[in-house]
Amino acid sequence: MSGLVKSSLARKYVMALSGLFLVLFLVLHVTINLASVLSPEFFNEASHFMGYNPIVQFVMQPILIAGVVVHFVMGFVLEIQNRKARGINYVKYDGSANAPWASRNMIFSGLVVLAFLGLHFYDFWVHEMAYKYIEAKPEDPTRYYAETVEKFAPIWRTVLYVVAFVLLGLHLWHGFASSFQSMGVNNKYTPGIRKFTKLFAVVVPLAFAFIAIYHHLNPITH
Repeated sequence: MSGLVKSSLARKYVMALSGLFLVLFLVLHVTINLASVLSPEFFNEASHFMGYNPIVQFVMQPILIAGVVVHFVMGFVLEIQNRKARGINYVKYDGSANAPWASRNMIFSGLVVLAFLGLHFYDFWVHEMAYKYIEAKPEDPTRYYAETVEKFAPIWRTVLYVVAFVLLGLHLWHGFASSFQSMGVNNKYTPGIRKFTKLFAVVVPLAFAFIAIYHHLNPITH
């Protein structure tokens, strides 16, 4: 890890690769969550599989957590490096003439996304760990849909999620495309890749926001 921190090129590669890995997780995550709108039964089945499959729980889940940690640590390290290279604070740096807002404020959108991940882990992962390992409740493959809808009942939580998804989109708008650039991808496919990353940065956060708003407006009535 110390070698990565000392090598500027290695830091950029690690930042790009961890970012691309997290993008793959977003694809899986939004697909499963969309099922909660389209088919609650399939959502329950998929969530139960993800929650109790040992490969997912004890291999993929630790890798995902490690990916999140590495991505944000490298982001902070690169931000500090860039500030030192400029020798001047953001307040005095007129970057707007050469770079869009999203690229100049990656650290701020990243911090909000990181805070959102903390809330998301608390809402779902901590609850799941408590359910299975602390309270030791029996398996219930039908509980996931109701638990998800219940989380979005408070308006404040729904608004918070939607705001976080907007900032996630801004983060992806620059970060997803720059990951390929950091990996040295520059060929005839580059314009198509850039268009795809921009579309992804809009569609996926919008899908997440739609899911949150949908469940808030369609609570389970008993």
